[in-house]
Amino acid sequence: MLGELGQPRVAALSIAAAVGGMLVPAAVYLMLQSGQPGGAGWGAVMATDTAFVIGCLALLGPRIPPSLRVFMLSLAITDDIGAILVVAVGYTKHVAWWPLALGLSGCILVRGMSALGIRSVPLYFLLGGMVWAAIDASGVHATVTGVVLGLLTPARRWVSDDRLYALLDQVVAHPSARSGSGITPDRRTLQVAEIAAREALSPVERLELGLHPWVGFVVMPLFALANAGMPISGREWESPVAVAVFGGFVVGKPLGVLAFSWLAVRWGIATRPPDLAWRLVAGGGMLAGIGFTMALFIANLAFSPALIGEAKLGVFAASVVSAAAGLVLLGTSPRVPRESSADA
Repeated sequence: MLGELGQPRVAALSIAAAVGGMLVPAAVYLMLQSGQPGGAGWGAVMATDTAFVIGCLALLGPRIPPSLRVFMLSLAITDDIGAILVVAVGYTKHVAWWPLALGLSGCILVRGMSALGIRSVPLYFLLGGMVWAAIDASGVHATVTGVVLGLLTPARRWVSDDRLYALLDQVVAHPSARSGSGITPDRRTLQVAEIAAREALSPVERLELGLHPWVGFVVMPLFALANAGMPISGREWESPVAVAVFGGFVVGKPLGVLAFSWLAVRWGIATRPPDLAWRLVAGGGMLAGIGFTMALFIANLAFSPALIGEAKLGVFAASVVSAAAGLVLLGTSPRVPRESSADA
């Protein structure tokens, strides 16, 4: 709504790459696991770890153009949404329809409150918690609730910059009131300016700023540590599940990202920035093979206790190889001149 994804043809390139980066790895995995006990784990090779991908791009610094960062971040976000939907749909064993209907009704109510201009954050948190509980009780994995509520959160602000500055000018120009209590004109102006300053950011931006420290420093580390523990033994390196997971990430991801991106541009669905060479797209596709947190999460849902260690080993090995290969390819790519990057 607010950034590069607001331009449909620019967004289409990342979306197409993400779709290819989900379908092709799953197909590679299923080919390697056809008729074997680990066949249900196809969803584990579909997820890209956003944090590690962005971290690798940060290591490359100015050697890569900004368009690649936008492309990869958009790809990873779309990929994450797809992986969460796969969890909700592909790994739901039983569905209770009444709680699901209640949860969907809550989502409709959230949308209606937004359309009516209701801005009470505690009220949205309360209703969102009730929707989460209902979806969880339905048997559908409750991670999908976060995606739905996030998409329903308004991304447009209610106070423009011009209106905000006009109110702030009134605060500065207003004469000082006499001492004492009561609602004086200057205090009323301050109250209006306070509300305007808050509403100059959209609700989704305010939520992002408020939740980011908790997510980045509490939730994500706990999530990673809770899903990462595994024993390693020599026999697991050659297990069919580990090989299939490794092949899905290391081979399927770059192949799917590059092929679907090329097809989207070829068919006129998407546009490719001039400074985003196909070599850079291929390197980004390799980095997309880093599948740590969401891949481990899906693996815990998809695999039996006898196979989970093999799947995690495949995820770790593929993430290391994908990161190294992507960094080498992107690090050795010719630098884009600053003038070309700026023109793009």
